[in-house]
Amino acid sequence: MMLVLAMRRDRILATLTLFAGIGLALATPFALKAGAEFFLPTTAALVIAIAMVPILEWFERHRIPSAVAALVCILLFLLAANIALAAIVVPAVEFFRKLPERIDRIQMNIAPLIDLYSSLERYLNRAVRHLASPGPIRTAQTTAVAPPSSILELAATSAPTAIVQVFFGILVIYFFLAGWTRLRRRTITSRSSFGGAMATARVIQHVVDDTAAYLGTITVINLALGLLVSGVLWTMGMPYPLMWGGIVALLNYVPYFGPIAAALLLGLGGLMTFRDIWAALFPAFLMIGCHLVEANAITPLIVGRRLTINPILILISISFWSWVWGTPGALLAVPLLIILQTVLGAIGKPDIAGFLFEHGAMAKGSPPKNGEAEESLAKSVDSHEPLT
Repeated sequence: MMLVLAMRRDRILATLTLFAGIGLALATPFALKAGAEFFLPTTAALVIAIAMVPILEWFERHRIPSAVAALVCILLFLLAANIALAAIVVPAVEFFRKLPERIDRIQMNIAPLIDLYSSLERYLNRAVRHLASPGPIRTAQTTAVAPPSSILELAATSAPTAIVQVFFGILVIYFFLAGWTRLRRRTITSRSSFGGAMATARVIQHVVDDTAAYLGTITVINLALGLLVSGVLWTMGMPYPLMWGGIVALLNYVPYFGPIAAALLLGLGGLMTFRDIWAALFPAFLMIGCHLVEANAITPLIVGRRLTINPILILISISFWSWVWGTPGALLAVPLLIILQTVLGAIGKPDIAGFLFEHGAMAKGSPPKNGEAEESLAKSVDSHEPLT
């Protein structure tokens, strides 16, 4: 009788815990969205720091202190970020400032498409007038939205927040890298059992390796794609080819949607630059063709099966993080998905039925052999070598 009561109590507690976890999972996105000023720079800084851990460990293996190695990593990151901003933002402001002056050229280039659309619209209007019954026409009431009074006012209210967030993110990256080795060793050695220490070491190793491998590989591919597009546009005589290559490389971090946005921007830039419609649309077609080759041949060949992710999960992750944090969330969607997928793959996936009706909570794989585990754990903690 006591055993039956204990089992019923365990199931009730498990059910309450499960419902509490579901409530927490449902409330977390709204908390992340409401606290974006804190969570967004913190998450972005942690993802960047995790991706830079291999560089930090390379410096440490060459007997450079952790604090100095972290400072060097920060300087390298800031240098790369400043080069990217100088190559993209400054020319983009100058180029798109000319958009009002180039409206006539854009209209002239797309005049055939406008004529076709107008003819189709007139035909549809006549068909609707013949089919629809006459009735009173109601005009929709619109309210005018007052634009910002000045750019200086907008900058004065938004720029300080952005500067504080960037500075906060840089500090998070530095202190994370400076204390990474001690934090890693303390996390592993604080486990109460050797099996727990081994599992923790594997999770940390896999998260760092997969995140750094993905971001490093995708960065190299995107840079190559951007340079290729820049070279072709330079031969065509399109102004600011490095700016367009930088836009292509940056937007290509967002799967599916980023290349589409890059093609649309290149199409707009071509319409602003060239008088012939086919020459104007060639940059957009160039982007589409390069992306198809990169996405279907180059990236699968280089990345391989290790970092293969279900496309449905990628779409869900992009949609979720875009809803939470906008464009920065879309850029962080795939790295965060890789981290979550790596952690779940290392520690096991939730076993809801077992958690609710039995004793288990996670479906784990078979543990490694003791001899191999001890040797691999010792090498990982002491010499930063990857676990096997």
